[in-house]
Amino acid sequence: MQNVPSAQALHDQILHHLTHSQGRGAEFATPFDWRMAVSYTVRDLMAGTWVDAFRAARDQGAKRVCYLSMEFLIGRMLGDAIINLRLEKPMAEALRMLGLDQQQILDNEPDAALGNGGLGRLAACFMESLSSLQCPAFGYGIRYEHGLFRQRFEGGQQVETPEDWLNQPHPWEFVKVDYSYTVGFKGHVETVDGRAVWRPGESVIARAYDTPVIGWGGNWANTLRLWGAHPTTLLDLHRFNAGDHTAAAEPEALARTLSRVLYPDDTTESGKELRLKQEYFLTSASLQDILRRFMQEHGDLRLLPDKVAMQLNDTHPAIAGPELMRLLMDDHGLPFDQARDLARGTLNYTNHTLMPEALERWSTWLMGGVLPRHMQIIQMIDDDHRKTTARPPQVGIVQHDQVRMGELAFIMASKVNGVSALHTELVKDTVFADLHRLHPDRIVNQTNGVTPRRWMRMSNPGLARLLDDTIGEGWTTDLDQLRGLEPHAGDAGFRKALGQVKRANKVWLSNGLLAELGIKADPEAIFDIQVKRIHEYKRQLLNVLEAIALWQRIHDDPNGDWTPRVKIFGGKAAPGYWLAKSVIHLINDVAATINNDPVTARYLQIAYPPNYNVSMAEDLIPAADLSEQISTAGKEASGTGNMKFTLNGALTIGTLDGANVEIRDLVGPENFFLFGLKADQAAAEAASPGHARRAIEKSRELRDALHLISEGRFGRAESYYTLLDRTWNDDPFLVASDFDDYFATQRRIDAAYRDSAAWDRMACLNIARAGFFSSDRTIRGYMNDIWHVLPVAI
Repeated sequence: MQNVPSAQALHDQILHHLTHSQGRGAEFATPFDWRMAVSYTVRDLMAGTWVDAFRAARDQGAKRVCYLSMEFLIGRMLGDAIINLRLEKPMAEALRMLGLDQQQILDNEPDAALGNGGLGRLAACFMESLSSLQCPAFGYGIRYEHGLFRQRFEGGQQVETPEDWLNQPHPWEFVKVDYSYTVGFKGHVETVDGRAVWRPGESVIARAYDTPVIGWGGNWANTLRLWGAHPTTLLDLHRFNAGDHTAAAEPEALARTLSRVLYPDDTTESGKELRLKQEYFLTSASLQDILRRFMQEHGDLRLLPDKVAMQLNDTHPAIAGPELMRLLMDDHGLPFDQARDLARGTLNYTNHTLMPEALERWSTWLMGGVLPRHMQIIQMIDDDHRKTTARPPQVGIVQHDQVRMGELAFIMASKVNGVSALHTELVKDTVFADLHRLHPDRIVNQTNGVTPRRWMRMSNPGLARLLDDTIGEGWTTDLDQLRGLEPHAGDAGFRKALGQVKRANKVWLSNGLLAELGIKADPEAIFDIQVKRIHEYKRQLLNVLEAIALWQRIHDDPNGDWTPRVKIFGGKAAPGYWLAKSVIHLINDVAATINNDPVTARYLQIAYPPNYNVSMAEDLIPAADLSEQISTAGKEASGTGNMKFTLNGALTIGTLDGANVEIRDLVGPENFFLFGLKADQAAAEAASPGHARRAIEKSRELRDALHLISEGRFGRAESYYTLLDRTWNDDPFLVASDFDDYFATQRRIDAAYRDSAAWDRMACLNIARAGFFSSDRTIRGYMNDIWHVLPVAI
């Protein structure tokens, strides 16, 4: 473990950076100045390890992991770095000596807007675990100027505005101007001396912005390399001087557009083109960088699979297969067969979805227009696969004038992994069933995990202290040590201490975030939380319909023995996803009615804080009593929020979907609130005509809830006619079919919560048995089963 500096040394270095980096005297410094000075001080402590780690990997000829992802939802970095460098105590003392409020300093940092949800948060956890395990790695992504979007509500409806996290300096990054690469688009392909030559019609420069990612104890740091797009020509001076100022700035406009927004709306052809360009921009820059470094260190391309393992996080970087082959064939002169084998030996693909519509597809004319050489290579890969396998006619990359990126990623991968045990088996049986029969050894499982450093030690310090005092600190790097808590589940004193930690977190949330929303939350109530991307299959609609039905039942018996409940929602809907945005509107309209009802307000409150992000999750998850994991069975690949809630002592209400299956198996069915159809039953139900109407007509609570919406009890009824029609007549995600079981299970939860000793015992066992869900365990699995990479010592 790295030597920990004294509080005095930190104090002096903070003042040094305040003067020499911020140019401020202490008497004039703002919270921003102090936060930057603290950040630079911590960054200095990371930088030496970072350089030493790179040098050690190079000198030892180590195999490196290259993780390509459109998202890295890293959140705030200062608190995380302080935890991993073991600076908690000396930094707290140094800030006290300076008369500073540590929480104010930490809260001053904006969240890095580099992701949307679970995909990006998983990538961030993996980067931290790679460093904690001393596995040499680069993470490759895009340095989004505005990220996804900042969410606010107007009249209960989602309004998207640009994120502004880069309107101020980002203290963690190092700009590497010398690592810049040209990325081309469009143009044409010609043959020169028997070799294909692509002449792009447009191009941009990808510039590297490097962030060190420090591991636990400060022993190793890897690199998160984000690409910023810059114009190849700053300004067309001839056009500018001729008065055509707009056209003169076109190169800069193209470049800034590429790295401005995460997931631009692709409901238009121009939006689709921008998305494809973004994905290629990330992939091409990364592969050029990987090959440059490889050639400098090794030189012999035949060694590429032995020295580099590339992991494609979903289909977004699936163009990596054709791009790597283009570089090997067109730039390095390798024949097709050798380029194919080297690429396939290097590339691996993580699948994150069971929904065929979520596996990206591009029209052949869009692919051919934006990336003409790649379209040629894709056809070559497809033809080669057809000739070398006995595949049926419906299998292939190019089908019905579409390029299927899931199939491309699979065919070009050495290994394809699912992200939970159930998901992996469903991948074999559904989306890639034909390819699995052709390549039965290619699909493997690596169940997701989360880093306990951020998601327990940093976000829940009260729980971390209790764990340290009870079983020692070893759980931080060996989460299986949480099993040592099991004997304490029967200890009334420990259960009381655990309950006090949870209550303190709920008080913090009540006095902070919820109070800002005007919610008067009783910490004795159940804090029932569903935070995730707003999507029909995640079924926030099921949750809010249950709230309406409960509200109506309380109205029918206002003097009943009701268990108070605070329902908290969080999450964003894609700008073009109208039905998801309609669900957000409904939640807010229902909240406005229920929260102001004098009859029910003491029993039921609904909160929907806008702009859910990592920092908000760090407040919400430790305060949760109940974790809502209610997706339609067979639709959620894994989930990682479910793991974070479980590790922080929340009980789960959930379907047998994704990693819920493994959570329930590990914590015990008696400590998990299961409801709903199983995956095979859900598929059969969805295929049964009229299933929604039958289920609604059998359920008085659901029928009444839908009628209340249609009668305008929660805002203008016409706002929800499409949503109501879909629920009555289509309901592909089986909200109606699962409603009665969900409602009854929630009433079982009401009764269970009233027995606080039994509830705290269940919470303790959830924590004790969830050690499997460490991202350290996941990364060890990748290292052993997919990448064949060993840790390196400095």
